[in-house]
Amino acid sequence: MATADRSMTLHEWGLLLALSVLWGGSFFFVGVAVKELPPLTIVVLRVALAAVALHIVIRAIGVTLPTGHEIWVAFFAMGVINNVVPFVLIVWGQTHVASGVASIFNATTPLFTVVVAHFLTPDEKMTPSRVLGVIVGFVGVAIMIGGAALHAFDAAIAAQVAILLAAVSYAFAGVFGRRFTKMRVPPLATAAGQVTASSVVLIPLMLVIDQPWTLHPPSAGTVASIAGLALLSTALAYILYFRILATAGATNLSLVTFLIPVSAIMLGVLVLGETLLTRHVLGMALIGVGLAAVDGRPWGAFRQRFASK
Repeated sequence: MATADRSMTLHEWGLLLALSVLWGGSFFFVGVAVKELPPLTIVVLRVALAAVALHIVIRAIGVTLPTGHEIWVAFFAMGVINNVVPFVLIVWGQTHVASGVASIFNATTPLFTVVVAHFLTPDEKMTPSRVLGVIVGFVGVAIMIGGAALHAFDAAIAAQVAILLAAVSYAFAGVFGRRFTKMRVPPLATAAGQVTASSVVLIPLMLVIDQPWTLHPPSAGTVASIAGLALLSTALAYILYFRILATAGATNLSLVTFLIPVSAIMLGVLVLGETLLTRHVLGMALIGVGLAAVDGRPWGAFRQRFASK
């Protein structure tokens, strides 16, 4: 049984690093795909292909999807707030901001989760350390957006706000998703159920809005990026996510947030030729400090080390 405060094994750290690369890579894959495909089409391909892959996996290991009405209502709700809303906002946002910048804004999810969980759960209340972390993290966000937002609300600023709203949606999803454990739904079934529900919601919208039959055929690079986004950054990432959650616990799993921007920024800079401004680096540093305060363990380890001297 997972314990939230135990040290992870070398194998678990390897899985966590792999997950961060997969999720960081999603920003890279989107950065490639948005040059040729509209946002809704990208998101539909992501969730639909991931749904097919996850259905194959759960069938292979003998897991069956539940059929109860209440559970499928929850699947659709989870699909909307954990896939439909954030995926569309992030992909649209990346039509105006670099993938590395998008990943940094997305890293604010735990900051929003602290606030959402405080008001919507009975057992995850704010502590002084978490309040400080949220404040410091949001100062970092303000620095990243920059003072230009006070004078003109242009497309780039709107894109950054959209990605922040995606992080808020993820925060609500994190709290909402706790109910699947109470419903005794296997984790992989939850993953397959929510991306299936997301596909059902998104496909009609995509057909009406994007009219994909009118689009130019994508290049091989875009096709490869879509495949990577769906199969690696979504389907395989969910499998690793629930594997780590089962063995190392949710608190250890949350450390992936610190690692995702690293791989996203490296891929963006080295492959896509993106650059980060000074305010992005400073903002990322403050968000990192805020996340460390929210997590609590770095400060606890520091105090323990200082006290032992």
